[in-house]
Amino acid sequence: MPAVEVAAGLIQNGAGDYLIARRRPGSHLEGLWEFPGGKRQPGESLEQCLERELAEELAGAFTIGELIDTVRWEYPGQAVVIHFFRCHLESGSVEPREGQEIAWVAADGLAAYPFPPADAALLSKLAT
Repeated sequence: MPAVEVAAGLIQNGAGDYLIARRRPGSHLEGLWEFPGGKRQPGESLEQCLERELAEELAGAFTIGELIDTVRWEYPGQAVVIHFFRCHLESGSVEPREGQEIAWVAADGLAAYPFPPADAALLSKLAT
């Protein structure tokens, strides 16, 4: 089964909390929380994809850092490969542009939020 490639940002504030966003009603896995990002378009690098997605979703300008983890997950009828990158707010402020709910959460508090199954292994790594 061909996989959809996704780039996601691990964005932390000065206190070390992670930025998460809630998937909007009507979307795949609606209501679950995720790290901001999105699907890679043809011809884009993963870093270009993530830079575009963060600008579209969050208003600020971000620096895309090192790749932290890559996870492949198969949902019924669709496989995804999610590439998680460390990201830093370069300028501006973080503001949701698409009506999504956002939250800043400490690493050890992430488990209290419902995330898609593909994120489970990463959540365990971040909490340690």
